[in-house]
Amino acid sequence: MSLEALSARIPDFAKDVRLNLSSMLRDEVLGDEKKWGLLLACAITTRNAEVAKAAEADAAAHLSEAARNAARSAAAIMAMNNVYYRFTHLASNKDYAKLPAKLRMQVIANPGVDKVTFELWAMAVSAINGCGMCIDSHEQVLREGGATTDEIHTAARFAAILQSVAVAIEAGDASV
Repeated sequence: MSLEALSARIPDFAKDVRLNLSSMLRDEVLGDEKKWGLLLACAITTRNAEVAKAAEADAAAHLSEAARNAARSAAAIMAMNNVYYRFTHLASNKDYAKLPAKLRMQVIANPGVDKVTFELWAMAVSAINGCGMCIDSHEQVLREGGATTDEIHTAARFAAILQSVAVAIEAGDASV
């Protein structure tokens, strides 16, 4: 099933979500690799198997296996980093932030796609996971790498839309 086909599963109470998904799929601000990798990384991050499978199906038509693996890596590594760095940021005891993370994250240095592309995916995943510290860090790297405000904003919008698709699908399933 594709993300377009999945839109038919979005209940009428979430019509805005369905329309946002349709609009997102037609959006051309990002090139194919940035867009479809972003959709895959964010879909995985929603933790909704149906949304992730639909994004996997679509991504297979637009991305190399290396790019799909990079998107999967962005979701996986940021799941770890977002929890850890959100903890160090939110904890009242600031000593934790001074300690070494001791978390392996080599994929960030060698993700298998262009660094700016990977950072865009990591920033969007961080938005879903609610880690402001990671959002700021990735946004800075994106700016230094030449990403535009429109690209960064689009990535954040796509993350929000995919999270809302997952919630709408789950809410619709729960109401049956």
